[in-house]
Amino acid sequence: MTEETDQLIELGNRIDRLEARLMFQDDTIETLNQTITAQWRDIDALTRQVASLSDRLKEAEANAPAPTNEPPPHY
Repeated sequence: MTEETDQLIELGNRIDRLEARLMFQDDTIETLNQTITAQWRDIDALTRQVASLSDRLKEAEANAPAPTNEPPPHY
């Protein structure tokens, strides 16, 4: 083999490694994207749940009977 042939083979090997690396990175990016999307859905649902619970707590506090100033029974 000539030096030029060796260089072409090495170049082909480098391209193959780069393509494999690119495919792995594309797969990793897609997996991360799916994870982030799922997390945002969860965060959105939890944010709505906290807002709902906050509203319910405010409503419960507004409808709660006023505290009495009576001493406890053991006095």
